[in-house]
Amino acid sequence: MSGRSTSRDPQRVAVVGAGVIGLATAFRLAHTGHRVSLHAPSAATGPSWVAGGMFGAFTEAWPGEEAMLHLGAESLKRWLPLLEDLEGVPAEQSTILTGRGTVLAGVDAADAADVESIAATTEAHYPGALRHVTRRELRDLEPALAPVLRGAVVCDDEWSVDNRRLLSQLGAACRDLGVERSVASVTDVDDLRATTGADVVVVAAGAGSAELIGVPIREVKGEVLRVRRRGSSESGPARTIRARVHGRPCYLVPRSWGLAVGATEYEHGHDLEPTAGGARTLLDDAATVFPGIDDYAFAEVSAGLRPYSPDNVPLIGEVRPGVVAACGHGRNGILLAAVTADAVRGIIEGEPLPVATAADPNRFRS
Repeated sequence: MSGRSTSRDPQRVAVVGAGVIGLATAFRLAHTGHRVSLHAPSAATGPSWVAGGMFGAFTEAWPGEEAMLHLGAESLKRWLPLLEDLEGVPAEQSTILTGRGTVLAGVDAADAADVESIAATTEAHYPGALRHVTRRELRDLEPALAPVLRGAVVCDDEWSVDNRRLLSQLGAACRDLGVERSVASVTDVDDLRATTGADVVVVAAGAGSAELIGVPIREVKGEVLRVRRRGSSESGPARTIRARVHGRPCYLVPRSWGLAVGATEYEHGHDLEPTAGGARTLLDDAATVFPGIDDYAFAEVSAGLRPYSPDNVPLIGEVRPGVVAACGHGRNGILLAAVTADAVRGIIEGEPLPVATAADPNRFRS
């Protein structure tokens, strides 16, 4: 990890939440000279631990979700500098990054139309971010993929990370920077501020933020498989593969040991049990995209609760004096952690990021 830089006016900040948003925010604040404490149980059971670890800034750009597109694009620019600060080495030597590039493709005609809709939305705002490829070109890029895929586009500038290694290294870096850690549950933000003497409390507690600060957050269940390559297994794709399979989203994210495969999405409330049906759907869709997965070994089936706001744009900003929300990132917590950390720093230092205006948590107040 590189050395600490110095804030002009250091603040005492209490961060609630030890998922990727809380850890990245605590790291960025401590790295720039603020006095930080972190308050949360282990992140090992949260959605940041379950996640696939994709930076899908451009390949999830649905029409009408331009605010998310701009936030994601800004965060993508900020991730490599954050990793360099975290690891103390150039990004190309990172042990957290697992792959570069994303393929987005469909299986049937309706899927291909969805891909084209995403591509058109991205191209309208970020010309050149994606490139269309023919089936033959896709076969040359990723020979392990099934020939059924159509309408493919490629983004060369999206990355994937080992989310669990990222969480571990963020936690270690926070300790090295003197961040105080409490695993006690937080039930009252004002009490926390009083007992810690914090100038600012940052609430990055995912779905738990709703009860703490009264913001509108709902829980959406997501299931992810992890499969391990065996000695006889075909090598998987080198890039992240995002596919539409008869209307269902499917992704395959490379790891040194195999693949992370996701993800289902259910509005089932507080349900953390992975289901046989969810695993079957994920595996069937993954095999449609990459038939070689049939010879991989099961390593894990897990479920997490993604915290969504009513309009699916996160909540980043001051909800009242001295209390800042950093929550509601849905399925994009890993991607948006970098811009969220910098946005929170900007709020605390009086230099807010313009791109974060769309995430103002007060937009839902009547």
